[in-house]
Amino acid sequence: MKYLIINGSPHKGNTWRLVKIAQSALSNCDNAAEFEEIHLAEFNLPFCTGCSNCFRLGYEKCPHYEKVSTVITAMEKTDGIIFASTTFNFRETALLKNMFDHLCFMLHRPHFFKSKALVLTTAGDVGGRSAAKSIASMLKSIGFNRCYLFSAASYSWNNYVPKLKTVKSLLKITDKFYKDISSRKLHSPSAILLIPYNLFRGMSLAYATGSEYETKDGWYWTQDDRKGKVYDASVHVPLYKKPIGYLFYLIGKAAEKLNWMQVTYRK
Repeated sequence: MKYLIINGSPHKGNTWRLVKIAQSALSNCDNAAEFEEIHLAEFNLPFCTGCSNCFRLGYEKCPHYEKVSTVITAMEKTDGIIFASTTFNFRETALLKNMFDHLCFMLHRPHFFKSKALVLTTAGDVGGRSAAKSIASMLKSIGFNRCYLFSAASYSWNNYVPKLKTVKSLLKITDKFYKDISSRKLHSPSAILLIPYNLFRGMSLAYATGSEYETKDGWYWTQDDRKGKVYDASVHVPLYKKPIGYLFYLIGKAAEKLNWMQVTYRK
C-alpha cells in the first residue's frame, strides 16, 4: 500500500519521531509499503490570497495551482495519509494551516471520500490534542472517511525520547489505521457531517450553471451523480440517516432563495 506523509512542522523534531515510529510499524505490517513525503517547510507554498477563484472558477484557477495540484494529486493516489504537526497555540502550524486554506474550496465541494488519515501531534505540555482535533475537523469536512488521532506531550525542545507507554499507545493506533485501510471499508458519515454537506447541496442551486452568479460550487452540486443523494455515492448511508440529509437539503434550498443569504461575486 502507498502512504503519504505530510509534515506540517517547521523541522524534523519531536513530532517527526512519532512519524518514524508509525512508519516503521506500517512497514512491519506490509513489507511492500511505499512512502512519499511532503515537507511543507521546504515546499514554499505561498499564502492563500483569498481571490476566491477556487470557489468561483475551480481550483485550477488558483494562482498557486502548480503547487496545490501537486499536494492534491499526491493525496489522491495514496491509500493512507499521515499528517504531522507540532502545536502552535493549541492549533496546527501556520504551514499546515496555509495548506488547508488552499483546500477550503473543498469545504463547499468535498472530495476525499475514500481517504483515511493518521494525525500525529506533539506539544511541550498541553494543547496537542486540540491541534489534532483541529486537523481532523478540517479533514472530515473535506470528505475524509476516517481520522485516527494521536498526540503526545514531549516536555522537550527537540530532545524528545518517547516513553515506552507512549510508543505502545502509538503502535496501537497505527495498527487500527493499518487494519482500516487494509479492509477497504468505507464508514458511513456521521449525522453531523450530513448537515453541512446537504446544506451546501441545497444552497448551491442558486449558483448553478446559467444563474446570475454561477460558480463551480453550483456546477458541482447539480451533476447527475449527486442529485438526490444525501452523500457521495461511494459511501453507504444507512436508511435511518437519510432523512437528516433530506431535511437539511430542503433547509439549504429554502435559504438560497433569500436574497440576504446569497453570496455575490464580482465578475
